[in-house]
Amino acid sequence: MTSRELVKRCLCFEYPQRVPVHLWTLPWAERRYPKELEELRRRYPNDIVHSVDVYQPSPKVEGSPHEIGTYTDEWGCRFVNIQYGVIGEVKEPQVADIGGWRNIQPPWETLPRDLGGARETVNRFCGGSDKFVMANCCPRPWERYQFLRGTANSLMDVMDPTADVRGLLSLIQSFYLRELEFWTSTDVDAVMFMDDWGAQSQLLIPPAVWRDIFKPLYREYADLAHSQGKSLFMHSDGHITEIYGDLIEVGVDALNSQLFCMNIETLAAQHKGKITLWGEIDRQQALAFGTPDDVRAAVRRVRRAFDDGKGGLIAQCEWGNDT
Repeated sequence: MTSRELVKRCLCFEYPQRVPVHLWTLPWAERRYPKELEELRRRYPNDIVHSVDVYQPSPKVEGSPHEIGTYTDEWGCRFVNIQYGVIGEVKEPQVADIGGWRNIQPPWETLPRDLGGARETVNRFCGGSDKFVMANCCPRPWERYQFLRGTANSLMDVMDPTADVRGLLSLIQSFYLRELEFWTSTDVDAVMFMDDWGAQSQLLIPPAVWRDIFKPLYREYADLAHSQGKSLFMHSDGHITEIYGDLIEVGVDALNSQLFCMNIETLAAQHKGKITLWGEIDRQQALAFGTPDDVRAAVRRVRRAFDDGKGGLIAQCEWGNDT
């Protein structure tokens, strides 16, 4: 069974031969432990890979997202970073006054100009690999809104969503849908999106507000992906128990979340067999401070809860800072 077949059977609960593997790493780990990572990848090669990059360079980009200092991304958002290996924070949002959202120009220039040529490049990559191929894109409407408005402004905005608030979100969504339209027209196996929705013990905003504003955006992603035969993967940090059922209803096929912020056994009782758990293992405690036996115990807890051999579980963890 190839990696592609393995992951597809896992997503469909059709008894894959083993649990698929997907290791995430941050630049800090790549620099600190290159030999260990090389050996780990040799012993446990990833079953999921990302497609080739077919984007155009943006003149707005300055600096590096993971180096100490400042970094400006393709939307013109300026991040300040005080440590190597992780992305920093936006301290001075572009849209300080929500009425200024009309001045924002999404990075349309980064999308492939020659759609046929870009599609052929992606399809050639997919055809030459027996891995499960993820599109090289990651829509993040809530996080992009925060980068443009600032976190404090954003949290207040969504509690009283004016026409300007919805206008900025619509602008962000229009770019991401155009991006996804390209990727779902290629031979990739899945597309991915992300938004970090959880604090340590609850959702960042009331579930009713989330359902009103953001659930419809994610449904558009799911409908587009599924209409083209693609799986939909999502990542969200924090305690998101309150919206697990909503994400299943929307059509998310695989979800990467911080299981150890929540009650793993309760999640299994309520949602096992309805969505694939795309990791993860506790990076707040076990991976950062635990002994090898602590990590083994964490892995076994997840497997006891979710792995009955039918599928629905991907072995994923992140080797990041301090791991």
